[in-house]
Amino acid sequence: MTLFCNCRLGGSTLTLLLIVLGVTILGVTMTGLVDAQDPGASGTSNTTDAATAESSDTQTFVKQLDQKLDGVDASELPALSLLVARDGEVIYRRTIGLADLENEKAATAKTKFRIGSITKQFTAAAILRLVADEKLTLDDTLDQFLPTFSRGDEITIHHLLTHTSGIPSFTETAEFWQRVSQPTTDADVIASFQGLPLSFKPGTKYHYNNSGYFLLGHIVAQVSGKTFGDYLQDTFFQPLGMTDTGIHSPDLNLENEARGYSLQDDSFQPALNWHMSQVGGAGAMYSTVDDLMLWNEAVFSGQVLTSDLREKAFTPYQNGYGYGWLIGEHRGLRTISHNGGLNGFVSSLIRYPDQNLTVIALHNASPSVPEMTPESVTRKIAELFLDAEMEPPVVHQVDSMVTTEILARYVGRYDYGVAVLVVTLEDGHLFAQLTGQGKAEIYPKSETEFFWKIVDASVAFQINAEGLCTGAKHTQNGQTMDVRRLPDHVVVELPSEILDRYVGVYDYVQAKMTIRRDGDRLLAKLGTQPELAILPENKTKFHWQVVEASIEFDVDPNGGVSGATHTQGGHQFKVLKIKEEEPK
Repeated sequence: MTLFCNCRLGGSTLTLLLIVLGVTILGVTMTGLVDAQDPGASGTSNTTDAATAESSDTQTFVKQLDQKLDGVDASELPALSLLVARDGEVIYRRTIGLADLENEKAATAKTKFRIGSITKQFTAAAILRLVADEKLTLDDTLDQFLPTFSRGDEITIHHLLTHTSGIPSFTETAEFWQRVSQPTTDADVIASFQGLPLSFKPGTKYHYNNSGYFLLGHIVAQVSGKTFGDYLQDTFFQPLGMTDTGIHSPDLNLENEARGYSLQDDSFQPALNWHMSQVGGAGAMYSTVDDLMLWNEAVFSGQVLTSDLREKAFTPYQNGYGYGWLIGEHRGLRTISHNGGLNGFVSSLIRYPDQNLTVIALHNASPSVPEMTPESVTRKIAELFLDAEMEPPVVHQVDSMVTTEILARYVGRYDYGVAVLVVTLEDGHLFAQLTGQGKAEIYPKSETEFFWKIVDASVAFQINAEGLCTGAKHTQNGQTMDVRRLPDHVVVELPSEILDRYVGVYDYVQAKMTIRRDGDRLLAKLGTQPELAILPENKTKFHWQVVEASIEFDVDPNGGVSGATHTQGGHQFKVLKIKEEEPK
């Protein structure tokens, strides 16, 4: 239950991928699949099928990538499945690690992974096919399909496709995480957010939004007269020969399916198991690297969309987002891509259209070993093959004249939409940590601009007339996003006898949260998520640093605690404290 960690659906939001070198996991020291200085890979091969390349350069690159993958024992790690294609031909295919840790089942290229928000490009393509068939238009309003939807007459299909509708994203609410493991219906999911006030006037801003793509999947079913899955099967999967792709459901009992894992305290544990009916057109699909290659080649060869509709899909509207694809650049080369992520699974599909190069990476763990993060893996592999055609990497110079007093004004928390970036000052150095990821130093290149050495990302802090930091601009992979600084929380010190009254187990319906005291602080662990500190604002109210969430305990006049109120994403709900069993 990701109330407290960044296992979000929707990998196309601009997310820091802080690649840490030398991570020790399961007793194996990994030097890195994606090394800040040396793009490459490391792992133990389960399957390998590198097609014969026409050029000696390609053969050299394939050999280099194989050598790097040969260097690390991945026999106890979740799987990473890779495929590289150029000009429609597979030039590299390899899978390392395990599809099932408990049964020590090796993954192969035929292993099926849940792909999260890569689903969105299929949803967008389905909508555009219906446009081509003159069954709807991009200017149709939401009320034509859902007459009772609040302000539906202002929201168009175009707004839903481009994340500019203003509808709150239902996956950011606490209620979503309470029910995410249970089967549901479109009607129930839509009912959970259709009455919420819009976050902004449609078309005026961008906010990555799973509600919009869930609605689009529902509209595909309503207009076509088929289920969303059947429409995709009949329109795309069957004609393209994608036999290992579909809408995920536990009832399918899929063969060769990867199990999802989450890294907890240096070991991999089974991840929270989503029921994919909860996300529909926003991220419910499963696939393999080969099927995604078939899909990607069909998209770019004109088999999926007409040229005019494909041009619309690949137009960057706001924040570089088109219709189900993110349009960006990588060291001077154009990219068209999307990533996906949910508890237990992360994926990346990227195309370099001018070079006809496609790189795909699928992984069955989130959070995971940082070196296996698919978005960074795909880009580093692309650099191996395309380095000669790319612009030289940007080399930042550290400004050693920036004082500790200047660094201190940036300490705080910054709103990255579905995550929080916490900036701290330690021994005269500035560090940044995004929800669910490791802490890394950021280096000054001026008094306001800072950069990461381990990933191609930078942040420019915004200073007002009073000299106070109010927010920042984050730049990564050719995209820039504005982030606001969150208000600072007041933190008080409480005696151990007050902290001890909150120790215990609390019922979050789909998971239990355990709170314990560690010295002068409380630590909270929800289900299989990492244990995180909760900080006191007063005697009864505590907050998390890495996400905008708080908990206020219900205390009776005698100091007893019966439960609490959890607040997150503008929503509140009650949780009960589970009574300890009396000794028999």
